[in-house]
Amino acid sequence: MIPEEVLKIASDIRDMRIRGAGRIARAAAKALKIAAESYRGGTLEDFLEYIARVAELLKLTRPTAVSLPNAVNYVVTRLERRNPVTLSEAQEAVITAAEEFIEYSLNAVRRIAVIGSYRLASGDRVLTHCNSSAAIGIIVEASRQGKDLEVYATETRPKFQGLITVKMLAEAGLDVTLVPDSAVRLLMKKLDKVVVGADTVAANGAVVNKIGTSQIALAAKEANVDFYVAAETYKFSPATVIGELVEIEQRSPTEVVSEEYLASNPRVRVLNPAFDVTPPEYIDAIITEKGVIPPQAASLVLAREYGIALADLVVRATSDLED
Repeated sequence: MIPEEVLKIASDIRDMRIRGAGRIARAAAKALKIAAESYRGGTLEDFLEYIARVAELLKLTRPTAVSLPNAVNYVVTRLERRNPVTLSEAQEAVITAAEEFIEYSLNAVRRIAVIGSYRLASGDRVLTHCNSSAAIGIIVEASRQGKDLEVYATETRPKFQGLITVKMLAEAGLDVTLVPDSAVRLLMKKLDKVVVGADTVAANGAVVNKIGTSQIALAAKEANVDFYVAAETYKFSPATVIGELVEIEQRSPTEVVSEEYLASNPRVRVLNPAFDVTPPEYIDAIITEKGVIPPQAASLVLAREYGIALADLVVRATSDLED
C-alpha cells in the first residue's frame, strides 16, 4: 500500500499546492524517499514493483514539467544500476538517490543565482513572470551584491503565482511592483531585462513555461529587451530529441470562472492551458547551473547530460518505426 504521505504529495503536485518545476521535482524525489523508508515486509521483487507504482503515480500528476519525470527517473535509474540483491540494499539505493537529487537541485538553484546575477547591472529595470525559484534567485543575488534594481512581476493569472513572487522578493528586501499580465507590452518599453524560469527546455532550445511567457518574450523581442531563461539542466527534455512533443497541460475551467458561472452560462466554454511555448529565437540566453548557453545549444546539453538515455530513446524510436 502506498503511504498516505506519498499520496498527499502526489495530490499536492496535481492540485498545484506544490508549484514550480524545481519544487515539484524535489517533492517527487522526497515522495520516493518516503515510500522506500515506509516500506515494510515483502520480497525484493515486491519492493521493486511497489517503487514502480509510486513512480508512475508521481509521473501522472502533471504532464508538462519534464523536471518531474526526470527526477523520478534519476532515482529509479540509480536503483536499477545498483542491481540490489537484498530488500535493504534496494531501500538504501532509493533513499540515497532521492537525497542526492534534492541536494543537487537546491545547489543548482544557488549556482544559477550567482551565474545569472552577472547578467544584471545596477540601474536595470527587470521583469519576471510566474514564480520561479531560479529566476527569483538571480534577482535577489544581484541585489545582494549591491546592484540597485527596479523590479516588476506579473500577476500570472489565473492562479496568481505572481503574488507569491512579490512576497518572496519583498521578504528578501527588494521593492517590487506587481503588474497585470495584460500590461506587459505597455511596460516593456521601459524595461532592460526579463528573467523567467522554465518547466521544460526542448532539444531545439524552445522553452515551455507558464502561460503568458511567450507573449512576454514576443514583446521583449519587439522592444529589443534582453530575455533570459533560468533553468536547471534536469529541466531539459531528452524525449524531444526524437521529435516527441511536450504535452501542454489543460487545467480546470473553474480556475478561471466559478462553477456557478459555468452552470448559468451553458453556451460558454473556458480554455485554460497552463503553459505555452517560447521559440528559441525570442530567447537571448538560457542560464543553467553549468553556465550560460544560447538556446540553440540545448541539444549539446542534452547530449552531455543524458547521452546514454538519448541513445536508448533513439533505439526505441527506431524499433517502433520498424514495427
